[in-house]
Amino acid sequence: MLTQLSNSLSKMQLPLRLALQNGPSLDLGPDPAVTLKILDSGLLAELTHPTLDVLGEAYIDRRLEIQGPIMQVMEIADKLSMAAPSDLSASPLERTAHDKALDAEAISYHYDLSNDFYRLWLDPEMAYSCGYFHSSQDSLAQAQLNKFDHLCRKLRLKPGERLLDVGCGWGGLARHAARHYGVTVCGITLSQAQLDLARQMNAQAGLSEIIDLQLQDYRDLPGEEQFDKVVSVGMFEHVGHANLGEYFRILQQQVKPGGLVMNHGITAKHTDGRPVGRGAGTFIGRYVFPHGELPHLATAVAEMSEQGLEVVDVESLRQHYALTLEHWSSNLESSLAQASTLVSDKALRIWRIYLAGCAYGFRKNWINIHQILAVRPHADGSHELPLTRADIYS
Repeated sequence: MLTQLSNSLSKMQLPLRLALQNGPSLDLGPDPAVTLKILDSGLLAELTHPTLDVLGEAYIDRRLEIQGPIMQVMEIADKLSMAAPSDLSASPLERTAHDKALDAEAISYHYDLSNDFYRLWLDPEMAYSCGYFHSSQDSLAQAQLNKFDHLCRKLRLKPGERLLDVGCGWGGLARHAARHYGVTVCGITLSQAQLDLARQMNAQAGLSEIIDLQLQDYRDLPGEEQFDKVVSVGMFEHVGHANLGEYFRILQQQVKPGGLVMNHGITAKHTDGRPVGRGAGTFIGRYVFPHGELPHLATAVAEMSEQGLEVVDVESLRQHYALTLEHWSSNLESSLAQASTLVSDKALRIWRIYLAGCAYGFRKNWINIHQILAVRPHADGSHELPLTRADIYS
């Protein structure tokens, strides 16, 4: 069977060694840098036309082991998946009717895993979103501070303003905005673990009086026109295509006329929002972000516009997210022994594949990420934004 597999993959000439447990091995190219150790011989038939979800699932189910640098593993897995028939190369578009219970369950699954696990590979402020690199030499911690400041500058935050942070995570952006821009912040999250640690970090920073974080669904935000500015970072990926209109309607409703709304989120490559092909999207949906849906930039802009928000600035941070994920993956890879004491073996395998795979995916332009800045104009169509972006960079 190993010989048959070699025949089907021989044209690829990969730096890959296939090794059967307690059996022979086969090199698919010279100087193999990666070894796939096959623990289940039944997997050999599937490897003749493997998709990325088949490979990922085989690893997390311990049907195979991987040896070698994790980023090279991702590159070789991608090349292996190119042998898959064309009818398996793209997943169908699935849209879920997101309700509060479903979203709370999905958020808890992903974010309540273990604060200590996340702390292993995130920066000190626990920013679990794309950093902003002034240079590729920036540290992860510096890139996250850069990101916080970039968002605050785009929002033109001023002392005394009220900021709504939708999907506030561990509160890093809220603390930065309160500490350096003199605003009061209301943040909401659906993760109890995030909320508990964020409140603790706020208290340690002496900011509890001006940062109010709550466990709350965005659909339960009370009142209207309560905030001068609204920011949403890494949140709308969980909203679902069917709910985007309602989501942006609520953000528009919460901000005062003349106020700014910033949406920072991952966007799909394809205009119809279907997942990336060859099984990568399927794997992420099944094991990492259940019920997550990525809208295309055009869809996000259209939905914001329909809800009365005028889009005034759009910036792609795709290369920044590739760098961010590479830092996260490297941090996790250097802490595998400690990570294994904090989460289950299966969870750790999922996260190894996920972080490295997403870094690879952003590098390859399989997915993108955009900061979309919008204003809620006054009734006469006016707003107070500067004529240029010069103030952001001054």
